[in-house]
Amino acid sequence: MSKGAISQFIEHHYRHFNAATVVDASKAYVAHIDKGGKMMITLAGAMSTAELGISLAELIRQDKVQAITCTGANLEEDIFNLVAHDFYKRVPHYRYLTAADEWELLAQGFNRVTDTCIPEEEAIRRIEGHILELWKKANAEGKSYLPHEFLYQLIGSGVLKQYYQIPAEHSWMLAAYEKNLPIFVPGWEDSTLGNIFASYAYTGDLVPTTVKSGIYYMMELAKWYSANHTGEGIGFFQIGGGIAGDFPICVVPMLRQDLEMKDVSFWAYFCQISDSTTSYGSYSGAVPNEKITWGKLSDKTPSFVIESDATIVAPLIFAYILGK
Repeated sequence: MSKGAISQFIEHHYRHFNAATVVDASKAYVAHIDKGGKMMITLAGAMSTAELGISLAELIRQDKVQAITCTGANLEEDIFNLVAHDFYKRVPHYRYLTAADEWELLAQGFNRVTDTCIPEEEAIRRIEGHILELWKKANAEGKSYLPHEFLYQLIGSGVLKQYYQIPAEHSWMLAAYEKNLPIFVPGWEDSTLGNIFASYAYTGDLVPTTVKSGIYYMMELAKWYSANHTGEGIGFFQIGGGIAGDFPICVVPMLRQDLEMKDVSFWAYFCQISDSTTSYGSYSGAVPNEKITWGKLSDKTPSFVIESDATIVAPLIFAYILGK
């Protein structure tokens, strides 16, 4: 594959330290995919609000990623950005906001994520009305679905098209829907839509089991991993830490140790972009070798840690993988 200007720049300038690891991890990712391997990407933090979809969506469309594990926030915030982008408010001086400034933003209907404020009415409440109809329908029919399946239904209905405010190709959720990409969302209730659903369950308007829990996601992940681990195996590209990374990586020891499926392969590639330091039991900052002792990686797994800001590094790596 011929390399574009971004890839050439990276190879020419990124020669040492974290920069060199960016090159090594990118090349290993490409090699894994080129050999027929599969890749899971995990999204922590607020990568959807950071508009990672601009590069991630193309990665999905070009079959460079076969599954995604993300927080409930990343699942919904790509959709929020899709339908309400023009109403977002950027606060470049966010480091200097006072408590009174923050209170004023709340009064104006904004929820701040670092320098970007999500408009509650145009994003959250607009989606709530449409997703509530799907929850109620499933509830009335006695059916249950996973959180991302409800959002796939919402996208498929076409009802959101009237609101689109960014190019459709910049939404990773639209790309995932088009590919019917497996998505795993542990701890979904720790999200805005998760909180909203819980409020309806609390009042008795909905049954809690209408939306399936994380146990169902682990079962689905076990099925998916078991069906896809052969050959060159499955790689693990982790952005940030937390449950988005901790949850899916555990499927290997679960299959090998708890279900005693000894022929299940270890993760075949591992890369984490994180600024978390390795200290005092910080799992998000745990180096790959520690994962060997837990039966997640083998001593032969190509492993990389890039200690940097994922909003800067991930788009560069994705551009390299795409040959740009």
